[in-house]
Amino acid sequence: MRAKAAVLGVIGSERPWEQTRPIEIREVDLEAPRTGEVLVRMEAAGVCHSDLSRVSGVRECHVPMALGHEGCGIVEQVGPDVTRISVGDKVTMTFMPRCGECASCLASGWRLCERGLAANASGEMLTGGRRITLDGAPIDHHGGVSAFAEYAVVDQHSVVVLPDAIPSDVGALLGCAVLTGGGAVINAAQVRAGQSVAIVGMGGVGLAAALVAHAVGAHVTAIDTNPAKLAAATDIVADDALLPDDAIKAGKSFDVVIECVGHPAALASAVSLTGVGGKTVTVGLSRPGSTLTVDALALVTDARSLIGSYMGSGVPSVDIQLYSEMYLEGRLPVERLITGSTRLEDLNIAMDRLQDGLEIRQIVRFASSMAGGDQ
Repeated sequence: MRAKAAVLGVIGSERPWEQTRPIEIREVDLEAPRTGEVLVRMEAAGVCHSDLSRVSGVRECHVPMALGHEGCGIVEQVGPDVTRISVGDKVTMTFMPRCGECASCLASGWRLCERGLAANASGEMLTGGRRITLDGAPIDHHGGVSAFAEYAVVDQHSVVVLPDAIPSDVGALLGCAVLTGGGAVINAAQVRAGQSVAIVGMGGVGLAAALVAHAVGAHVTAIDTNPAKLAAATDIVADDALLPDDAIKAGKSFDVVIECVGHPAALASAVSLTGVGGKTVTVGLSRPGSTLTVDALALVTDARSLIGSYMGSGVPSVDIQLYSEMYLEGRLPVERLITGSTRLEDLNIAMDRLQDGLEIRQIVRFASSMAGGDQ
């Protein structure tokens, strides 16, 4: 079938991207779902820094690539041997499939799926190959998803079924921002009620982490270099808000500090703000080769932990079910993260706005969802 999709053709082009237009909206051809795969009609997709990092070149990828990894839609077709998903299900996408069969998936503790990691690195599906062609040539998938499109063919291990009552824009965020930020709080840091938690970086993932930390009863302090983002964090969820230099000069320390920026300076600030016996959790993806200098003695004598967390350090099907329940119970107001909406055709503008810190989460709304009531 043919569908419109956002295709990244150039990496690291000059800004503003509204003018240089590294993303083009193209007609692509999608194969029918193969064994273990499903066809999803997209209803909403979030514009995330992981998309931005491909456009800017902070994270390497091959082009052309069909962008988008944070999306929600309705299953319209299932391939052979699909056992967990039915036509008509509302699903959210996850950007790293988890096969459940490789050595990493079966190991004790949490590890990235070996097969999923290899597939994402090659721009292919979990079972190999590509399902998208442009002008007759196959192009890369983004995280096995490519959600900035009218339709997507994805592996059943890349989607999680949602309750119908979850709005599609909220459902999209559950699969990336909330999964990543919330998992850093619940799985990696194991935050408990009454603890003090600082979040460094008030983007979508950082604010999602703040929402989850608040929901489990922690005292939440927002840390960011952008005063506008601090004001937004206070309006949305944070109990306190501080510039990083002010927090460090004041001698602030916290039980848990979660870094959601992806820059060594932000991670250094997070380590500095971590109290004795505390945990620093880093979620942000820095440029390859970035380094951090840590006082090794203080790490030992203060009994502090430095923890890396990717994709929430958990099992998406389990964690997303938890976040769905929290949302439906009114304890996790994910919709507060949404600051704007955009058309597929205006994605270059959306990337400019995200790069300039003007948005937390913009939602690409597709014609089918707008007609169906997910406004």
